Amino acid sequence: MKTIQMTLDDDLVASVDEVVKKLKTTRSAFTRKALKDAIKQVNLNILEKKHKTGYKRYPVGKTEFSVWESEQEWGD
Repeated sequence: MKTIQMTLDDDLVASVDEVVKKLKTTRSAFTRKALKDAIKQVNLNILEKKHKTGYKRYPVGKTEFSVWESEQEWGD
């Protein structure tokens, strides 16, 4: 692991301190998880944007998913 230095607003540090106390964890552990979650979200947003762009270029055909209609279960 690598130690880094960060500059944060006092209010943000206070909020983090409140949360880590409630979660019985540390600032470092909380920050690691928050950064990992943020990176996952950014990557998901990028993937969703690629999908959206792809479907704009090549829209779904009228019968493209019809083969799956008989496989759907609606829980009647």
